[in-house]
Order: sequence, then C-alpha cells, then structure tokens
Amino acid sequence: MGTTAASTITIAARPGCAPRLLRDRLDLQTVREDRAAYSEGDGYRPLEDADAFLDDVERSGLLGRGGAGFPMATKLRSVRDHGIHLGSGTVVVANGEEGEPASIKDRWLLRNRPHLILDGLRLATAVVGADRAYVYVSDAESARSIEAALGELDAAALGGIDVVVTTVQPGYVAGEETAAVHVLNGGLAKPTDKPPRPFQEGVDGLPTLVSNVETLANLPYIQQHGPAEFRSQGTPQSPGTLLVTITGAGRPPGLYEVAHGSALTELIALHGVSPDEVQGALMGGYFAGLLNRDVLGLTVDHETIRAAGSGLGCGAISVITDECAVAVAASVLAYFDRENAGQCGSCFNGTAAMAAVAGALRDGVATDEDLARLRRWSVVLRGRGACATLDAATNIAASLLDNFPDLVRSHLDNDCKACKVGAFRADRPYAVEG
Repeated sequence: MGTTAASTITIAARPGCAPRLLRDRLDLQTVREDRAAYSEGDGYRPLEDADAFLDDVERSGLLGRGGAGFPMATKLRSVRDHGIHLGSGTVVVANGEEGEPASIKDRWLLRNRPHLILDGLRLATAVVGADRAYVYVSDAESARSIEAALGELDAAALGGIDVVVTTVQPGYVAGEETAAVHVLNGGLAKPTDKPPRPFQEGVDGLPTLVSNVETLANLPYIQQHGPAEFRSQGTPQSPGTLLVTITGAGRPPGLYEVAHGSALTELIALHGVSPDEVQGALMGGYFAGLLNRDVLGLTVDHETIRAAGSGLGCGAISVITDECAVAVAASVLAYFDRENAGQCGSCFNGTAAMAAVAGALRDGVATDEDLARLRRWSVVLRGRGACATLDAATNIAASLLDNFPDLVRSHLDNDCKACKVGAFRADRPYAVEG
C-alpha cells in the first residue's frame, strides 16, 4: 500500500507551458533520445566563452532542482574560483541518485534524455575548468542509458572531459553531496562532516561541483536561448520551469513540467484530483513536511511555499485525500528511522524516538506527555545531524502538530474515523517504484 509503479506514470507539460525538459512529442516520452535526435535540437553547441556563459547563468537566476534551491551560478563560481586560488583542477558530479522515494524526475531524465544531462555536464565542466566528471546514480537503467549515450559521443563532443558513471545502492542519504563525494573517494554512501564542503575539498581533495541532473539539464536551454528567454516562464525569484512529481489520491504518479508560479490547484486538477478531495499534502518528497488544505491556495515556487512554512524541495508533492495525515507522518518517520545513516547519535536516536511517538499516536495509545516530547524534539534536534535527514524528520513532526491539531487530538482520544477503517501504513509512502 502507498506505492506506485513507474510503468503507469503520466508525463505531460502543463497546458500553456512549452516543454524545455520533457519532449515535445508525447509518443516519444518513454523512448531514450539518441544523439542524432538530441542534436536536431541544437544540442552540444560549441561554447565560445565560458566566463560569458557563467554570467548568463547568473542572469538567468537558475536555482538548483535537487532540493535546496541554491543559485547555480554561485555554485559554479565558487568551484571555479577555488580551483584558480589553489592552482588545482576541479571535478563535476552530476548527481542522479534520487533518494526521495516519491520523486521520479531524475530517473526519467537519465533514462530518456541522457544527452540533455551530458550536454549540461559538458557546459558545467567548461565553466569550472574541470577535465573530468562523474554521473552518480543508483538506478541501473539510468546507468545503462548514460553509458549508451556516452558510447554515441567522441571526446570532442564533451569538450575532451573524461566522464565516469558510478552506481551505488539506493538510499535516502546516498544522494547527499558529501555522501556522493565519499563514494567517489572510495568510501561508503554516507554523509561526512562539514566543513569542508565539496566546493572547497571534494573528489580527490579537489574543488568539486555536485549538481542535480535536472539543474544541469537547464544549462543547454540557457546557452541556446539566453537568460531573458529562460526567465520568460516562472517568477522573478523562481525563474524557469521545473519537473514536479505528483503522487497520492489513489492515482498513478504523474511527472509534469510546469512554470514556477503555477497554481497548485491547477496541477492537482491536471493530475485528475478534485480540490474537494484534498485534505493536505506531503511536500518536497519526504523533506519539507505536511501542509493542510491551505496547500490549495499556493503556487509552485520557492518563495510562496517557503512563506507557508514548507518547501518545494525536489518538486515531489504527495496529495493526501482519504489517508490520515497522522498515519502518513508515522510512516514517513518510521522510514527515517530505518534509513538514517546510523552515524550521528542525535539522528539515530532522534528519528527512532519521533517515529515511536508518531506510531503510538497513529494507534491511539499516545499521551499528552508523548506529544510534548515530540514537540520539543522537533525543535531541539533541528540542525544536529551531518546531513538533512534529522531536519526532514523534525519538519514532519512539527508540521503535523502545527497543521493538523484537531486530527492529532482525535488520535489522543483514539477517535480517528479514517484510521478506524484501516490506518495508512507504507514502508515507503507514495514511492514511485520501478
């Protein structure tokens, strides 16, 4: 219960949104795009001035699509400048290890548009002055797709860089940037303490750009059309389009390309769900917490969702309809209890404690004292882990208590009608499998 198969996924651009990342012809959406097809769209265009292109990326306002929404130009400039300062080489990592179970967008790009990613990787390496790069994934089909695409290219197409595909076991923490660097340095897919951050000291001790594959996939569009055209869709603070994975409501998952600033109700309707059915949503994959029906008044951009106390994250939104939000929170916290790296005591013990209280609340056996502890943990544990897993868990706990107080109270009284019919339970809530 609570998972969906990738083979039934709906892929579409929002009406009025000219696709930049998806493909124009829907009958080609599940076919790997080869080099010839990609080059028809002016791909692998020579880059004459890397510094001028970096200025274009800055003017475009491109934000990272991996979760944090950090400005791409700032990351590029930091890696380039550290390399120049140290007199060393630099490295670029295309991060396609999609750790959020409710997201499919990175896998789709890797499997179906590998040349778009490799073209973006080429441009990033040119900007930062790298001579080698990695594509870091956990999905075997994605790895095969990238390898096939590399086999269609000669060294000149990628600007002479050496690209290595590295495959790891999937895991929630495996896609964290220091975990990726740790793997490429011969370690386990677990986060490391910061500082140093990868842009300071990454793969083989060199300044390293770790960038989400969707972020990289936007670079060719900026090169071909310029920053003004890139900003022609989106909002001033969240320019461009993004890929959004919608799950929940008992429907197969959907991958939609939308302009930032689109009304969430329109996106939910595109997914075939009536606003009257919506009780709330799980935002940003499992990271950004739960919102109640107020989610229906939001637009899909960083500034609006952040102002509502949540986050857009990787663009994964799970719609809650018949499920109980308390039971959803309990399942997500149990997932964090299982998936944490097991190397930070605050996270190892904190996720277990919060999962235990949420499970007791779902089952109608929690007390007011339990809730007080959950509230305190949601505050004092924030920011204590080596990565963001503990923050994600505290987001779930705090947002449940803040946004669903009446539902929480009904569980204290063991009087939740939805859970009496059958409580929602899932090892990987709303996961897109396959």
